Formats: sequence, structure tokens, C-alpha cells
Amino acid sequence: MHSLFDNMTDGQRPFILLSLWCLLLYATTIAALPPMDRDEARFAQASAQMLETGDYVRIRFQDKARNKKPAGIYWLQAASVSLLSSETAREIWAYRVPSALGAWIATLLTFAIGARLFERRTALLGALSLGGCMMLFVEAHLAKTDAVLLATIVGAQWALARIYLGTRDGSRPPALWAFWLWLALGLGFLIKGPVPMMVVALTAATLSIADRDGKWLKGLYPVWGVPLMLLIVLPWFVLAGQAFIADAVGKDLLPKLMSGQESHGAPPGYYLLLMTVFLFPASLYVWPALFRSWKVRLHPGIRFCLAWLIPAWIVFELIPTKLPHYVLPMYPALALLTARAALNRDLRDWGTKIGMMVWALVPVALGVAALALPVIYGDGFDLLMLIPAMIAVALLIVVLPRAWRGDSPVAMNQAMGLGVLLLITVVGLALPSLESFKGSVRVAEALPDNHGPLATAGYHEPSLVFLAGTDTKLVDGGSAAAHLLDGHGPAVVNDREQAAFDQAVGESKIAPDRVVRAFNYSRGRWELLSLYLPKGGQP
Repeated sequence: MHSLFDNMTDGQRPFILLSLWCLLLYATTIAALPPMDRDEARFAQASAQMLETGDYVRIRFQDKARNKKPAGIYWLQAASVSLLSSETAREIWAYRVPSALGAWIATLLTFAIGARLFERRTALLGALSLGGCMMLFVEAHLAKTDAVLLATIVGAQWALARIYLGTRDGSRPPALWAFWLWLALGLGFLIKGPVPMMVVALTAATLSIADRDGKWLKGLYPVWGVPLMLLIVLPWFVLAGQAFIADAVGKDLLPKLMSGQESHGAPPGYYLLLMTVFLFPASLYVWPALFRSWKVRLHPGIRFCLAWLIPAWIVFELIPTKLPHYVLPMYPALALLTARAALNRDLRDWGTKIGMMVWALVPVALGVAALALPVIYGDGFDLLMLIPAMIAVALLIVVLPRAWRGDSPVAMNQAMGLGVLLLITVVGLALPSLESFKGSVRVAEALPDNHGPLATAGYHEPSLVFLAGTDTKLVDGGSAAAHLLDGHGPAVVNDREQAAFDQAVGESKIAPDRVVRAFNYSRGRWELLSLYLPKGGQP
């Protein structure tokens, strides 16, 4: 196994292997899940409206401005749909392709950074770990910003590493690296605002303070680099106008910095607690990797990774609003440090073994979830769910004894191989079987062709807007009744608005054409969705 792994580090083989790895991870399951509420469906709907209206400057969800993130991700999604599908088809996989490509690019760039900071074996294992970790695996399957954002940040950090290490070697790095740095920062700004700049600036500042030498920063060429970045960023911001900046800063960014926005508050330490879960399966050695990396922090590669990882991580821990994917930009550094520790073969102390036991809880939880969730939220027990459960058991039986004996390189390779199979089967088999999670899909499938605008009362999930069309009306029970009785189109009424709908209908006593019982995971409650069709309509 070692010789095979070593042979894969020569020439272009790592890039081929990593590309096949990402193809297996992302392409096989990109269409498995329905549009997810709420962020993914909002992004996809706004991109679909760009295609419908031809307006690629203003970002809108139905008739409301969506001034939270710049237009970059919407442009990429619109381009993907134009090439691979159409806005009328509402095929969510086409909107997810940019995220999958972003995850693939980030994986390749992580290898490129690792090969410069360490050596190719560490770089390859670190890149495999990043591409297959649960966090990036999830983000590659969602039509959102974060996987593409990661690609821009890793691209910028790659250039920064080349400049930093080149200066330490006594040479003058070519200005081309500075060009790539500012180009990546400009593109990242169009994806998610100032986040890439913050991560890169904290890395550069930390290295300069730790080294007590900031002369290397001259190699960034900020005199022409900053104007280059602004040349990429400013044209769209000027066209978008002051309203976007005011909303993005005043209504989105600042509230997240001040308090836990949208019920996503958590105390410091939140991301550390979740690290074993979201770096899984590579998190087998993540804790000893951090401790051992700190002891040898004078090593230039480790120094760069720690400067990338620690200050930005602290900032995100201190921000009151917390979501798991916020720390994804630091996962490449974490993956490389973990890979380096795993390849050193000396991980057999009791601290490491305690970390293994904590790690083992993740496949146990995934295996149990694969068996239990279809019973609770699907059509009952399914023999197919034994596949992820058996992979979870195999993961424990195969990996833990090897890791316990201290053979960390082999244990890490086995953990990666079986771990990603577990993730693929959970997403490809278990989650699609949860029919109760598909309320919007089941309603949309029951609508007849050319059904006219849908009015939905009480159930206002963005996924239904995306699937049923931009002209979907989000109303109350009385308005849904008027919409239906006037022949404008079908209506969906949830159980909380049913009494108001029945009262407005009066003596007509219209019976629903279909009743869907669904679990609204965004609100954490069960709902009954009654679909009513205009007279003569057929589901």
C-alpha cells in the first residue's frame, strides 16, 4: 500500500488521481438530493430569475432584492444552467455544478500548496483528505457560495505561500505570483465579499509578526495589486448601487458580527467541537496533528499552515453567528497538518487513542442514522440501508485496530477509502429515501402542466418557489381561497392556514386533490399540505 501511494506522487499522477477522486465523490450524487431549504433554494431561484429576466446585475428572490452576497455565484450558476439545462427545467443539479467544480479546484490547489510547503506524499494525502471530508462533500452538493469561495481562497493562499517561501529562500519571487494573488482575491470578493481578504491578510500579518520581518510583503506588489483587485470588483458594485452595499453591510454582515443572527448563535469553541465531525474521515488524527505541529512550528510549511489556520479560526470563534461552513476556508491547512502527522508513524500515545474513540462516534452515528431515518421519515425499513451501516461497521473493524497499533499511514488511507464510501452511500441512498423531507417536490410533481401561478398558504419554503415557478404567491389561507376560486391557479394550504382557507371557501366545501404529509426540517415540525386544483384541473 505504501509503494502504491508513493508511486502516485510522480509527475501529473496526483492531479489525475485527485480529479478521479472528486469525480467519484461529487458527480455520482450531485442530483441525489432535492433542492434544500433554505439557502440553496434561494440561491438557485435568484440565479433562475437572472436567466428569466436577462438582468445580471440585480439579485432578486421573486420581487424582493437579495442583497446579501455579490453576484459572482449567481453568474456561475446561471452559466452552468445555460450550458447544461434550462431555467424552466428547474434541475437543481445544474445549479450545483459550480460548487462541485469549486471543490475540485480547491482540492487540486491544496495539493499544489502542500507540495511546496512539505513534500508530495503529504500534499497528496492532505488534498485527498480535504476533497473527501464531510464539510466539503456537503458544500459540493449545495448550490451556494462556499465551495467556490474555498477555491478562490486556496488559490490566493497558494500564491501567498509561493511569495513567502520564495523570499525565505533568498530569491525574489516573480511578480506573476502577486498577480495570481490579487486576481484570486478579486474573484473571491465577487463570491462572498471581504472573507478572502480577511483570511489572506491574517495569514500574512501572522507570518510577519512571528518572523519579526515584514520585508517579504513587498513581493505582494500592493501598489498595482490592489487596483487590479478593484478593477475586478468595482464595476459590478457600481452597477449594483448603494442599496446593495447598505443592505449587505447593514442588514447581513454587521448583525452577524453583533449577535447570533437567524438563530445561529453559539459560544466560542463551537467549531473546535465540530471539527472531528466535519473533517471526517481525515479527522482520525486531527487532534495529535495540531499538538505536534505547534511543537515544530519553526518549520516553514507548518508555520504557514498555522498562520493560515489559527488567527482566522479565532476570529470565526469570536463572531456570535456561527454556521459549520464558516471555517471551511481553514480546512486545507488543517488537512495538510493532519496528513503530515499521519505519515510520521509515531501516533500511538493515549491522547491519540482517545481521539480515535471520539472519531469512532462519527461512523457509528452515520450508520445508525442510515438505518433509523428512513423508518422515521421515509417509507420504513429498507434493506439497502444496510449498505452504509455495514460500511460503518467495516470502517471501525478495519481502521481502529490498525490505528491503535500505531500504523498511522495505513490507518489513514483505510479511513479515507471506507469513510468516503460511507458518505457517498448516506447521501446517495439514505437521504434520498426520506420522502417526508420532500414536501416541495411532492407538491410540485402533483401540479398539472401549465397549471398557472401557484398560491401557497402557510408553507412558504423557497424550494417550492424554485420548483413551482417564480410566479408562486406566498399568501395566507384566505388569499389562497380567493386565488383558487377566481380560477387563477392551484393552491397549497398547510394545516395552520386550513381553518382560514375553509372559512374563506364557505359553503363551496372544496376537497383537496392531494394531501401531502411532510416534515419541514427548516422549522422542525410536521405539516399537512393540501393541494387544491381549479375546477377541471388534474394532478
